[in-house]
Amino acid sequence: MTSTTTLSTYTSYLLVNRDMKTSLTRVANESTVSRDTAYYEENIGNVTSVDEFVNDYKLFSYAMKAYGLEDMTYAKAFMKKILESDLTDDSSFANSLTDTRYQDFAAAFNFAGETKKAQTSVQTDDLLSSYQDSFKVEEKAIQTEVDYYEKKIGSITSVDQLIGDSRLRGYVLESFGLDATYTSKSYLKQVLTSDLSDPDSVANKASSDTWRKLAASFSFNTDGSVNGTIQTADEIENRRLDYIYNASTYPSDLLFSANQTYWEKNAASVSTATELVSDKRLLSYVKTAFDLRDTIMASSVASLMSSPSFASVYGNTELLDYFNFETDGTVTTGESALSSDQITSLAKRYKTAFQEDQKAAVDDAVSNFETRIAAVNNIDDFLTTNNDYYESDDDPNNNDTYDDVTEIWNVALRAYGIDPNEVTKSKMRKILASDVDDKKSYVNSLKDDRFVNLVKAFNFSSEGETEVPLLVQSENVINGYATAYTDQKARFLTGKELTDAKDAAEKEIEYYKTQMETISTRDEFLSNSRLTNFVLEAKGIDPKSVKSEDLRKMFESDLTDPKSYVNSLSDNTFAEIVASFNFDADGNLSTEPAGTIQQRGDTLETVNRYLRQTLEEEQGNSNSGVRLALYFQRMAPSITSAYDILGDTALQEFFTTAYSMSDYFASQDVEKQASTVKKFIDLEKLQDPEYVEKLVKRFTALYDTENGTTNSAALSVLSGVNSISADTLLAVAQLSAK
Repeated sequence: MTSTTTLSTYTSYLLVNRDMKTSLTRVANESTVSRDTAYYEENIGNVTSVDEFVNDYKLFSYAMKAYGLEDMTYAKAFMKKILESDLTDDSSFANSLTDTRYQDFAAAFNFAGETKKAQTSVQTDDLLSSYQDSFKVEEKAIQTEVDYYEKKIGSITSVDQLIGDSRLRGYVLESFGLDATYTSKSYLKQVLTSDLSDPDSVANKASSDTWRKLAASFSFNTDGSVNGTIQTADEIENRRLDYIYNASTYPSDLLFSANQTYWEKNAASVSTATELVSDKRLLSYVKTAFDLRDTIMASSVASLMSSPSFASVYGNTELLDYFNFETDGTVTTGESALSSDQITSLAKRYKTAFQEDQKAAVDDAVSNFETRIAAVNNIDDFLTTNNDYYESDDDPNNNDTYDDVTEIWNVALRAYGIDPNEVTKSKMRKILASDVDDKKSYVNSLKDDRFVNLVKAFNFSSEGETEVPLLVQSENVINGYATAYTDQKARFLTGKELTDAKDAAEKEIEYYKTQMETISTRDEFLSNSRLTNFVLEAKGIDPKSVKSEDLRKMFESDLTDPKSYVNSLSDNTFAEIVASFNFDADGNLSTEPAGTIQQRGDTLETVNRYLRQTLEEEQGNSNSGVRLALYFQRMAPSITSAYDILGDTALQEFFTTAYSMSDYFASQDVEKQASTVKKFIDLEKLQDPEYVEKLVKRFTALYDTENGTTNSAALSVLSGVNSISADTLLAVAQLSAK
């Protein structure tokens, strides 16, 4: 005959809770639970819509039970509204409900899908930063070539020596506005060694007078030797001014200085207004200084300088005061087009206008890029001109505003050091639609890292459509961590303390979101304590309680191996954290996102919740007090107010039992009930396991008293009659059960 011993509620609770990992493993291995869990894990990734989810009873009921909503499984229409809620909107359906289980349930899924976008905010910021840096890079590169030329040119003793130096050759051709790529060395040599007194020489018979000017700027004999000095100091200066002008693609400080020098060197010596405006650089100087339209004709500018009647009709008489032209556009004999005072005064005006244009050129390009990239849905959108894009804008003035603004693809090309003349639009389409991870893709066939970096700056598919950015955490998961972090930091705070805490949390959230778009390896993440602390704190874990080497072992664990380090830990939260990241086995950003409508970490959490719910249910079948104790122990860390207890039937029963509340308590108004709860329970200590354990001991003792087991061991511990430890109780219980 076998004797049976009735265990106290607290002892039964200890048997389960002392080794929760083993208890949950036992439940997981039950045939029905194991089968249902396997079905959920194998099929949740195939779901593509809310309807599909709620109509699959096995999946839906599993998830509902996991989140303590089993009784609402029948309410499909209601739960669809929950799942379709936008949790970032405080007025959404899920957020309007006081029961936070619905919000938790909605947060575990992402039926809205991740946002497809041409660029993340970090990608845009990085590109625009490179774009802005490119101007200084260009300025430095131009100055480097100027310095090289001026240092080397004096030592050149033959035409072959000049032509044989690619940098000198390119500099000379660029300074004259000639294309170094398509100019053969042999032709250049013939030009440079031409006899300019011979009308039949190569330079004199060239299609453009520029070649004759090029030959005249050097002192080469017909045999290629140097006739005296290869170039005068004045001509070297001319090459410098012209090279800077032709090589510049942006109104840099270097270009400003060159333009000012060119103006002072040439403007005063012209004899007519027509002569001045026939020089495109002098004309550009005047247009900039007086903010004249780019489209205004050169002849009109000449008239504005010399004709009072024309200037009056045109509505701009400012130019008349800065030039000494007669009404016929000529300069009086013995005078100059501008006095020294006029040159000085005009220089100030030009500098102000130039610097305004300099700032606007970049600011407008950046602003336009930020505006347009947000609306890009495919590569064709990206390659649409500003004029075509703004034609559909409600504000017709935008068409004129963006006429001269840099096209967004040119901004992108410049950011990565690519000359727009290097690529056609059709080539850009092929490049942007390439897969950089495919060694045989078009972009990789170009063998040029500039184009690879360009592709990496965008999220286009092989069909040219925008894709969901590949991140180490999905956008939905990042937002979930952000919400959890704020909740943790704002617990129990009010007034200014609450405001300050939320402000501080927002700064950390912004940092976290930004960094999550830049992290591409496990090592990068683990080396940033600010990020790892954020993750742990969002999950209610004190970072000081986790050693960095242990955290690394967690992230290096194989989640599919039950015996791996992270899976062997008693707290399943760590495995859920690791599962929320998209790292492959080598610790690199995985090309396969970890989940679809439910991210891998959320799936693991759902399974863990289901096992815990099942465990509590099974315990409740033999002792409802054990179930209530386990439930309270699980929910305690998330309780932030007395109303959380009063609004949950099970938690309220735990409280009323633990403190022997009479029926009168339930008849009081809710404010008085809340006051009573706060009087007996220190809510701010509910994240302290020892304090929670103390409350559980009290509850189980009073529960046994109410249910006829007045001599329970737990009551003895509670009353202090005996100094029996929990370990002793557990050992006795285990012996009794044998």
